[in-house]
Amino acid sequence: MNSKKLISLSLFLLAIVSKSAFAQWPKDITAKSGAVITIYQPQPEAMNGNKIEGRAAFSAVEKPNDEPVFGVFWYTATMTTDRDTRTITLESILIDDVKLPGIDDAQKIDKLKKLLEQEIPKWNLTSTVDEVAATIEQEKAIVSTDLKNDPPAIYYTIERSTLVLIDDEPKLQDDKELKMKRVINTAFLIVENPDDKKYYLYGGSFWYVSSSLKEGYKPVSPLPKTIGALDQELKKKQTEKTQKPEGDPPAIIVSTTPAELIQSYGTADFANISNTMLLYVSNSDDDIFKNMNDQQYYVLLSGRWYKARNLEGPWAYIEADQLPEDFAKIPEGSEKDNVLVSVAGTEASQDAIRDAQVPQTAKVDRKTATTSVTYDGEPKFEKIEGTSLELAMNTSSTVIKSGSKYYCVDKGVWFVASSAKGPWKVSDERPKDVDKIPASSSAYNVKYVYIYDSTPEVVYVGYTPGYMGCYVYGPTVVYGTGYYYSPWYGPYYYPRPVTYGFSMHYNPWTGWSMGFGFSYGWFSMSFYGGGGYWGPPYHRPPYYPPYHGGMYGGRGPVYIHNDGDINIDRSNNIYNKRNDVTTSDVKRGQGAGKPTAGTRDQNRQQQAGQQPAGQRPSQQPSAGQQPASNRKNDVYADKNGNVYQRKDDGNWNQRSGNQWQQTQQQPSNMNRDYQNRQRSAQQNSNFNSMNRGGNMGGNYRGGGGARMGGGGRRR
Repeated sequence: MNSKKLISLSLFLLAIVSKSAFAQWPKDITAKSGAVITIYQPQPEAMNGNKIEGRAAFSAVEKPNDEPVFGVFWYTATMTTDRDTRTITLESILIDDVKLPGIDDAQKIDKLKKLLEQEIPKWNLTSTVDEVAATIEQEKAIVSTDLKNDPPAIYYTIERSTLVLIDDEPKLQDDKELKMKRVINTAFLIVENPDDKKYYLYGGSFWYVSSSLKEGYKPVSPLPKTIGALDQELKKKQTEKTQKPEGDPPAIIVSTTPAELIQSYGTADFANISNTMLLYVSNSDDDIFKNMNDQQYYVLLSGRWYKARNLEGPWAYIEADQLPEDFAKIPEGSEKDNVLVSVAGTEASQDAIRDAQVPQTAKVDRKTATTSVTYDGEPKFEKIEGTSLELAMNTSSTVIKSGSKYYCVDKGVWFVASSAKGPWKVSDERPKDVDKIPASSSAYNVKYVYIYDSTPEVVYVGYTPGYMGCYVYGPTVVYGTGYYYSPWYGPYYYPRPVTYGFSMHYNPWTGWSMGFGFSYGWFSMSFYGGGGYWGPPYHRPPYYPPYHGGMYGGRGPVYIHNDGDINIDRSNNIYNKRNDVTTSDVKRGQGAGKPTAGTRDQNRQQQAGQQPAGQRPSQQPSAGQQPASNRKNDVYADKNGNVYQRKDDGNWNQRSGNQWQQTQQQPSNMNRDYQNRQRSAQQNSNFNSMNRGGNMGGNYRGGGGARMGGGGRRR
């Protein structure tokens, strides 16, 4: 089973985002003939793109009072996903095979198979990702092997500080709107005051001044006349009120190379993690540990572990499966269980690997879908090492030349043209050698944008979290490739994807989120033109006249409070930003990036088990389909077609013919499947709790529930 198969299956069952989803299994389907088919929770086996293969145990009663016949059916279905609601719908379900253990009546088997083939495709079945993620049999995953893990510059401080990243040496350019020079290659607003030739850094609640671009920034008040006027203009455009932190303004650390900031509030205080020899820095929001056995410090950055003898470094990379064994013993539900996702062999890490295989799918309208590409001058291409492809350098778009054709990936959709400048139309094929693109190329993430199928009207597409920078590396997931990609400079500035600098941390439901060193709300960042600063299509906003990426955006500054998600609009579905695609029978359009009141009402109704008003017929349960709520979800099938029932005492019965017989040995695979179902129920309950709480930015909380993010990762 390849990696694509692995996690799309996860999403097959994580669809209904409520605890009540688990009460839906088993399901009863009543046929016109009066026969009742009871389906137990499906057990996915493989995934290939947007196709799912799996098996499910079932029972069938042809007439009332008949003895039920138990069996197993294997299915293949087309999967449509929507990460907004983390739902999966199975369409075009085909029954591949049916087996009735202990029954050799071929006529009976054939009759039952025809009944299943007739009734099951009417389901329009939806389910939850958690169910799939827990039950998927993880044999293979799409694993990245050529990522870079050298440590960035790691700054440790004991005073409240903020890390200001500048992309290489500062580049000052005239800004006609600001009427002064501005540093274009940073997300922060840094300007040169024409009156005193000093540099001023804007923090929303504070201004800083320095005579050097790269160091020496100190709070300044009152402001010079020109900067004061700019401050008033910025505050007029402010869309949210900032919350000025208590105490003095944080210190400023400037870096022109990839860097991370870790800190404690004063001298590091340590607390013990029960049943381990690990200590963690309790007066810090960073993941900083000390292992008493080797007296080394460990820190987690963008999903990667680094260790050092001292908190000041030097730091060295350590593989996730080479960590001291006590890291795997961190209890779920404890203060630092969020790091379990980055510890090899833990259930949390396996959940993340499965989820990283699940695609967000969509179908694209060939007639209406298009894109446009802007270049800084004439298109300039450079060869992508190890491939026959060339990559356009002087644009913020990902444009690839393959032979005589040009391909562009825009918001999860492949386009093709005969010229680098277009016109562009939806492509129904990916360029040759796209899977060979190395991590050293800034186009690496487009490997994870797929084309599944096409018709004359639509193209079926999807992408896995790799497109958003989440990669499976060995036994865990990491954020970013670890490579530094040189930006394009000219009259235009086009930045490239980054790995470090924004305290990326993993959440099992929203993916990677950032915990800025300026996450008090007093430092502002802007999202530009519908593309997140950290995610596709631009990764970071380009700067070119008359538009301004970074802090002072084309639509004014946007103030970020709490943690910011890498995923646009706190969503895993970048297709929300397109008006020419359909996801899960929902037509996307302008303004669809955030749930409407109607969508939220539907979600609440679904969680309460109600049928949303006005729901499309294609989404309604078929006639006769009802949850079999009076029965336990305790029947399982193995790969060989045997049917098992788990008893309340933990023992197992096996079905043979028309009776249950107690097994002589514990079926290990069934115990694993049982445990996976229990974990998926807990995961779904946690997600539902977070969904009701209205905050998706908490840490991983496994069996202990989700930490509700309240104030962001303070610095």
